[in-house]
Amino acid sequence: MNPTAVDAVVVSYDSAPTIDACLRALLLQPEVASVRVVDNGSRDDTVRRVEALAAADLRIVLIRQPGNPGFAVGCNAGARASARGEPTPWLLFVNPDVALPPGALARLLAHASTMPRPGALGADLRDSAGLQDPAARRRDLSLSRMLLAAGRRGALDVECEAARVVQPVDACSGALMLVPRAAFEAVGGWDAGYRLHVEDLDFCRRLRAAGFAVAVANDVPVLHHRGVSSRARPLFVEWHKHRGLWRYWWRFEARGATALLAPLVLAVLAARLLFLAWPVAALRLAQR
Repeated sequence: MNPTAVDAVVVSYDSAPTIDACLRALLLQPEVASVRVVDNGSRDDTVRRVEALAAADLRIVLIRQPGNPGFAVGCNAGARASARGEPTPWLLFVNPDVALPPGALARLLAHASTMPRPGALGADLRDSAGLQDPAARRRDLSLSRMLLAAGRRGALDVECEAARVVQPVDACSGALMLVPRAAFEAVGGWDAGYRLHVEDLDFCRRLRAAGFAVAVANDVPVLHHRGVSSRARPLFVEWHKHRGLWRYWWRFEARGATALLAPLVLAVLAARLLFLAWPVAALRLAQR
């Protein structure tokens, strides 16, 4: 097997507006051996679009999940499916609202080869206007950061250090993540207990705890139409995001006497959820 061969995993849900561009961009990367599209019960035209592309390129394989079990479950299903037969040394987890430019995967692989025991490598995610996604580089979640944030977004964001081609970080975004298959298997893959969001923070933290490095390639800009699949159900997304925050805190931060702060953490999360969700709920009530 080619040491730079990659199996890509794309988890889709109502991703019709961007899925074509995502898959076409992946197929233009010579290192891509297969693309497993795991569809979590899309209600729009996503499946038909994937099937049309799969008919023209056998590297695309559609896996249809019953219902929507979440992003982490989808990632694990795609990784397991790609392990059958002759698995590649690398996995690339890609959101359906991401489009890699030509040559991006080759540069990511070259950078990963310079990392000491690579675990996860992200890219410089940018929106359609060229603005950097602040969530591409993040710190570990902690109680102090939650409190200092006072409900604001961006508490975990890390600024891009442009002078560093490969910037070590606590966590990179699950929107685009290159992972050695050996590292993925060493930590047991993604935690299926998360439904939406926070699973990438958890995954990266477990990789680092196992001795693997996590970084972002600052010289690999990648288009990310952030949140395409989430816009139709903002309250659902916020609820599961906050469930994920609680799961993460309880796993990594609730140690010894710190566990006694659980009521405070729940209160902070509840207040943050209400702060973010109330404007959306109020608007919907007004529209009835």
